[in-house]
Amino acid sequence: MWQHYKKTFVGMQVVIWTITAAVYLFFGHQWRMAMTFFLVMQFSAVSGAVWAARISAFARRDGAGLLKARRA
Repeated sequence: MWQHYKKTFVGMQVVIWTITAAVYLFFGHQWRMAMTFFLVMQFSAVSGAVWAARISAFARRDGAGLLKARRA
């Protein structure tokens, strides 16, 4: 998870801060609304990294588990 998060950290933070600034400026300088957007996007970035780590770990598995392929 940390490997994926490290790779995308700078880009995600730039996008998050840009959207937060846009929300603050375009929606009447409401800092609570901007803070809500910021926190939701930070949580989403971390949960997305966790999800990406699960998917890549699943893709690396060698066929063990419930859906084990038969060898003929």
